[in-house]
Amino acid sequence: MLTFFLVTSDHLEDRLWFRDEEDFKVAMNYVAIVAHLLGVDVLAFILMSNHVHFILQCPEEKAWAFIAEFKRVYSFYLNRKYGARESLRRNGVDVRPVGLDGELERAIAYVQMNCVAANICLNPADYPWGTGNCFFRATSDKGRALGSLSVRARNKLMHSKLDLPPGWIVGEGGYILPGSFVNVPFVEDLYRNPKNMDYYLRNSSKAKQRLAKGEEGLPSFRDQIILAAIPDLCQTLFHKWRIAELDENQRAVLVSQIRRRFSADVNQIARVTGIPYPDVARMLEGF
Repeated sequence: MLTFFLVTSDHLEDRLWFRDEEDFKVAMNYVAIVAHLLGVDVLAFILMSNHVHFILQCPEEKAWAFIAEFKRVYSFYLNRKYGARESLRRNGVDVRPVGLDGELERAIAYVQMNCVAANICLNPADYPWGTGNCFFRATSDKGRALGSLSVRARNKLMHSKLDLPPGWIVGEGGYILPGSFVNVPFVEDLYRNPKNMDYYLRNSSKAKQRLAKGEEGLPSFRDQIILAAIPDLCQTLFHKWRIAELDENQRAVLVSQIRRRFSADVNQIARVTGIPYPDVARMLEGF
């Protein structure tokens, strides 16, 4: 019997899983590697700034093993790059079964529409860090086969020395394209046609979240853009480069400037600054 699971990490409130594009690219490759090693079928996934979602076809124990291993290898990368020890160890995970008869279709649509609900883009196909552009495509993936690269180039690209499928396609962005390892035919057979898939996307809970926001539903600045701008803001406003160098009043001014310049809400400001949510909310009350 086929079993499916929606795997979701808790939202990090005061930091990010992915601080820049390199982080996303590394994580995209790790999704492919971990799924291959464990023999897990990935049907859909999305990497958001402070959380992740996966739809997996596998036994439940493999679903838990998948997310545990993904967190482990990506945490190791974060530690090497940023010295962020144990940054994901305490990040909780929910693994819940998904049935058929419409439930699986709704779950996949829910995952796909996360980027839209977060005001990052207008269509999941425009979001590169997941499977938003995988299904019912008129063109095939363009890139180089992993096997065409030298061993040294493959190891550097994948942050791994493992023997991986040579037919995987490396896109122009420098990571394995999801179409190489995601079970695209199964998902397309599930929805039957693009119109049916579009119906589920438009009627997902995430889509309704977006519609409820009205004018505020326009695409906003991504976390990574604001994060990259913070050092310049600190230098311009206070002649300092890091938030850690600011006093309480300066942090409050920085928080208000981020809200004004980037239309960021309390949750986003907490994520990109690392300032706890209650403190950000209190600081904004003064402006």
